[in-house]
Amino acid sequence: MRKLFGTDGVRGHVNQYPITAEVALRLGRSAAYVLKKEGRRNLILIGKDTRLSGYMLESALTAGICSMGMNVVLVGPVPTPGIAFLTRSLRCDAGIVISASHNPYDDNGIKFFSHNGFKLPDEVEVKIEETLIQDLHDTVRPTGSDIGRARRIEEATGRYIEFIKSTIPKGMDFEGLRVVVDSANGSAYKVTPVALKELGAKVISINDQPDGININRDCGSLHLEHLSRSVIAHGAQIGIAHDGDADRTLICDEKGRVIDGDQLMGLCAVRMKREGRLKRNTLVATVMSNVGLERYLQREGIELVRTQVGDRYVSEKMLEGGYNLGGEQSGHIIFLDDNTTGDGPVVALKILSLMKASGKPISELVAPVELFPQVLVNVKVQHKLPLADFPEIQGAIDLANEKVGSGRILVRPSGTEPKVRVMIEGEREDLIRDLANDIATVIERAMA
Repeated sequence: MRKLFGTDGVRGHVNQYPITAEVALRLGRSAAYVLKKEGRRNLILIGKDTRLSGYMLESALTAGICSMGMNVVLVGPVPTPGIAFLTRSLRCDAGIVISASHNPYDDNGIKFFSHNGFKLPDEVEVKIEETLIQDLHDTVRPTGSDIGRARRIEEATGRYIEFIKSTIPKGMDFEGLRVVVDSANGSAYKVTPVALKELGAKVISINDQPDGININRDCGSLHLEHLSRSVIAHGAQIGIAHDGDADRTLICDEKGRVIDGDQLMGLCAVRMKREGRLKRNTLVATVMSNVGLERYLQREGIELVRTQVGDRYVSEKMLEGGYNLGGEQSGHIIFLDDNTTGDGPVVALKILSLMKASGKPISELVAPVELFPQVLVNVKVQHKLPLADFPEIQGAIDLANEKVGSGRILVRPSGTEPKVRVMIEGEREDLIRDLANDIATVIERAMA
């Protein structure tokens, strides 16, 4: 059992275990102890989002890594997918992202990429954790010239912008498109607006003034009402919203209506199939994806393969099956021919290129992907205990299953927050909302 690493690295509340400077220092030492190899560059790249605590954790990680004789490249605020790209591009042995994604500013996290831009394998994370817990690195103390060096690369953001522009067809431009971009005061605040402007779009950039504590606060992909109003107010054809580390993208159409990741994946899958680029005519998504997406894909001759929730499980299934498109309803979409992880700016450019090539509004492009009503209720809990330990919760789920008919019910602990998520899908929104709230009430009582 892993005690430190979750499904998306090490997460927690800043200055509380495990997100403390002391743990970050030891984590850097442990990672260097495990990853250092003779004959390698022994170079680890560190990037972050715009949280205030990023400075503290960046310094602690750097100190720990250098104390073990590995070298560090610092790139500052860069989206998580940019770290994956830069880790490969700069031939680093690993990459580290300091971010808690869509969580509030007083949370943070530390996650690792391998040299190939994918998440570190589970067995490597386990080895790093065991090394930290058992203090196996404490007897290793390089001295003199064997201590590692740290340097900062100022042009990292520019490199990433050029990369994402290269993922759309050559010669494509966005002249004539008016776009609102909500960067969530996060790590894409320079990336997506600049890339779109360089491609000719008229860009209205909002929530692009990070101050260390306003990341994700009433903005970005979790709070689309501001984006929706801005699209209508500026007469834009589309609105684009990222989360704090920009590994996901959600969209508002020209009428301010929200378009989620399922609709975007459906649109992209069908277009790639028609162009002969969708490997094995398959889309990989999670158990959270709407059954309406599945039915749409079936009509188009595309198979939907489902995984458990979490982008690492989507990418693992894609690699295992030889697929090149996958993602999550949340807008975390992986174009594996372009990048190794969900890439919000790349998704934005892909969608705009489809609009420009077709000459159609985004609302018309996604209209065939008809989704079932779906309700998601997040229940805060003190401790994430196995749901199987609570027969009263299973009883509530069984009762709801009898009432929902042909719909779906999914109850699961969050992999990144102290919450239990209740998702119900069905034909009647009023019914499924009541059923979801009933289950949530039982969970609150049972796990109080």
